[in-house]
Amino acid sequence: MEATPIAPLTSSALPTAAVSATKSASKPASVIEIWGGYPLSGHIPVSGAKNSALVVLGGTLLCSQTCRIRNIPDLMDIGRMASVLEALGLKVARNGDMLDVDASHVSHSKAPYDIVSKLRASFFVIGPLLARLGVARVPLPGGCAIGARPVALHIRGLQALGAHVHMDHGVVHAYVPGARGKLKGAKIYLDYPSVGATETLMMAATLAEGETVLENAAQEPEVVDLANFCIAMGAKICGAGTNTITVTGVPSLHATDYAIIPDRVEAGTYLVAGALTRSNITVGPVDPHHLTPLLAKLRETGSTIEIEENNNIRISPGDRILPTDIQTLPYPGFPTDMQAQFMALLTLADGSSTVTETVFENRLQHVAEFNRMGADIRIKGDCAIVRGVTQLSGAPVTGSDLRASAALAIAGLVAKGKTTLHGLHHLDRGYEKFEEKLTNVGARLRRIPRSEADIAAQPTPVGVEVTADVPVGAAVR
Repeated sequence: MEATPIAPLTSSALPTAAVSATKSASKPASVIEIWGGYPLSGHIPVSGAKNSALVVLGGTLLCSQTCRIRNIPDLMDIGRMASVLEALGLKVARNGDMLDVDASHVSHSKAPYDIVSKLRASFFVIGPLLARLGVARVPLPGGCAIGARPVALHIRGLQALGAHVHMDHGVVHAYVPGARGKLKGAKIYLDYPSVGATETLMMAATLAEGETVLENAAQEPEVVDLANFCIAMGAKICGAGTNTITVTGVPSLHATDYAIIPDRVEAGTYLVAGALTRSNITVGPVDPHHLTPLLAKLRETGSTIEIEENNNIRISPGDRILPTDIQTLPYPGFPTDMQAQFMALLTLADGSSTVTETVFENRLQHVAEFNRMGADIRIKGDCAIVRGVTQLSGAPVTGSDLRASAALAIAGLVAKGKTTLHGLHHLDRGYEKFEEKLTNVGARLRRIPRSEADIAAQPTPVGVEVTADVPVGAAVR
């Protein structure tokens, strides 16, 4: 397969993709004020998949040429991953939703602690570094506080490929013995179908000698997207999207021009917002097959789902929100990344529902915040029992993780009065132009500095009329 030629970026290209993340990090703490009770109408566009983009950027380390990645969302996490690549010696330039990554010179094998500790996905560079250089030193990862996500599966898999791995003072040290420093293909069974471990080992195997078989592999669309990216660079991979992936190593990979898939979790979040606000909206583009379990559950709760042209999905409300039960599972089961958002919908269901979290052991922290808004939820072990109420009330709430923050925001769209959402550093990691996209379909929300929200007697924003703490006009951002 020949490399797709990459035209140079225009002079408007940023010298680094990390610029937006740096700017975001330097802004004062802010909150989003949300006034509920306004129906939504229109179309919400879906950005590129964050979880795909992060690992694909890590995968550019496998190629000693320049790759262009399209449909990249402008998010804090993307900026952090770009900073990791730059710290390793790569050149990264952004222009719009495109990133050009020049990996011709990898000058370092150690990823920076200060970034990896904030971004779990940056740990995935260990596979490509080890495959290409024969050595890697990567700090243990950070990210959302939603339970232990150990890297033991990554380490055992790399050891099966011939790497020597040990941990020292919070850093994973890995190297391939021998003069050639090449990994060797192996048969690897994953005790759990971990997305991260599947992606790490699949990337490492692309440049290994011989054949690697990953059994009980993760089947998520993001895994398939990574495999397709590697194949576009010349890798030999088959079985991605099934529980058995076979990788035949090749000597080297070449440049390519590749577009990231749409973000199924972002799309799902806005579809739930439509159901929650009893609105008729379209969301897309997104592959509806990536949303099969969510769409099935939305239909069970009374919504009508239609797949329209150009992979847009229309959601229309039913007469009422019906209760249902969900249990999070690895793909193709119900996604854990949609658990909090769907729980928001069930708080207004006409009856009782159960939400069982089986993927992460600490991902029900948003229950207390929903209850602060008037929901009736109690926790028993890894299960939340949700008794539907007739009305949520606006309140100050704090997102405990990325998806919980989005869930509380969409709950605010239907709550009576004003909801003030704190913890936006989580939200900004995974939703591009969140307020803009919702405002464009009729939502009333704005982002302001936290210091302004803390002032009891605030002046009314320009363009907003306030009656009983609810704006009638469009809120300004």
